Amino acid sequence: MRVAVIGAGTMGSGIAQLAAMSGHETSLVDVSADQLDRARQAVATSLGRFVKKGSLTVDEASAVDARLSCTTALATGVSGAECVVESVIEVLDVKQDVFRDIVADAPSTALLGTNTSQLSITAIGAAIPDHSHRLVGLHFFNPPVLMRLVEVVAGLMTSEETIARALAFSAGLGKETVVCRKDSPGFLTSRISALVRLECFRMLEEGVASAADIDKALKLGFNWPMGPLELGDFNGLDTYLRILTSLEATLGERYRPTVTLRNLVAAGRLGRKTGAGVYNYDDAGQQV
Repeated sequence: MRVAVIGAGTMGSGIAQLAAMSGHETSLVDVSADQLDRARQAVATSLGRFVKKGSLTVDEASAVDARLSCTTALATGVSGAECVVESVIEVLDVKQDVFRDIVADAPSTALLGTNTSQLSITAIGAAIPDHSHRLVGLHFFNPPVLMRLVEVVAGLMTSEETIARALAFSAGLGKETVVCRKDSPGFLTSRISALVRLECFRMLEEGVASAADIDKALKLGFNWPMGPLELGDFNGLDTYLRILTSLEATLGERYRPTVTLRNLVAAGRLGRKTGAGVYNYDDAGQQV
């Protein structure tokens, strides 16, 4: 299968790597050549870890790299694609504009997936009314190459055929799936995750415990692979703030962002990508 991934950020590059590792010819598209260079380096680093652990041979890693191409030209990236996965910033207008461009250049039979974690699939699809039946939410988790779940989300206009194709595509990537049949803000996972992480920020703000101890409690007491505050830094605190702001607008007061979160974002402390968030990081992205 030929797969195109639009957006070369943390999630987009990870989804592209996953598709290439699953044997698909994959194009990664971004408007920024610098971002594509960073994504390519991130993929190379990740593949190197797989080789070091013995999960991939050097030849297999080279084959994955050969299946992944990068381009700033969307028309080139989606040409002949059987599946297009959008993974750009969590802003409705931006996603709608991207899908208008996608349907203008991609095959009319391509499966269209959006990697949104909380925006309405129906609202995104409203920008492409003649194609909304083949748009579906494909919510991957970070890092996509390791996390086992893909949340498949149906919009109001999403066809049963599209849901079936999305499930088959996800299974082909080696993932387990759940289906969110109602296009509700935050779907299944983001609503739960946002509340837990928000309560951790409240406890941090109230001085109940240190960030390290809050994260340690969730990791050891509830078997979370990463603490909620660490996870916020890993994914980007600006992304988390946008998610909470959107959920607050649709689901109410319980999703209101804390002052601490707003201040961290206002100060440019967005997490690992800026070298500082709740925690501080060195140039290799390790906590210091």
